Amino acid sequence: MQRVPLTPEGYKKLQGELERLVKVDRPRNIQAISEARAHGDLSENAEYHAAKEQQSFIEGRIQELKSKIALAQVIDPAKIRQSKVAFGAKVKVLDVEADEEYFFILVGPEEADVKQGKISLSSPVGKALIGKEVGDTAVIKAPARTIEYEILEISFE
Repeated sequence: MQRVPLTPEGYKKLQGELERLVKVDRPRNIQAISEARAHGDLSENAEYHAAKEQQSFIEGRIQELKSKIALAQVIDPAKIRQSKVAFGAKVKVLDVEADEEYFFILVGPEEADVKQGKISLSSPVGKALIGKEVGDTAVIKAPARTIEYEILEISFE
C-alpha cells in the first residue's frame, strides 16, 4: 500500500468527516430504517429502500475514510525548509503569456480543491512545478494551449 501525503489540515478534515459519519449520520440512518420498517410492506416502501441505499453509502464511505487515515502520511509544510517546490508548498507563479499571477498550494490527491488553489502533486500542473526553484519556468501542455508559469515565490506555511 502506498502512503497518502496529507497536510495536518487535510488529516483533521478526514477525521472530522469519519467522526460525523459514525456518530451522527449512521445513527440517524439506523433510525430512518427503523421508522420505514414500521410502515409495513418493505417491497413497496420507498423510504425503506432510500434509507438502505444511504446506509450502503455511509458504510462504504466509513471504510474508505478509515483506509485513507490508516495510509496517511501527515506532513506539516511549516516544518519544511527548502527552496524547491515540494508537497505543501505555496507557489506564486506568473502565467507568462496571459501576464497573470496565481497562487497554488501543492497537496495530495485527497485534498485537491482547484477553487481554493489546492492542486494535486499528481496533476499536470503539480508535476510541472515539483522540483522547480524561484526564477524557473514550468511548462504545462494543456489541450487549449501550452502554459508557461514562471516561479515567483515559494513558501511553506
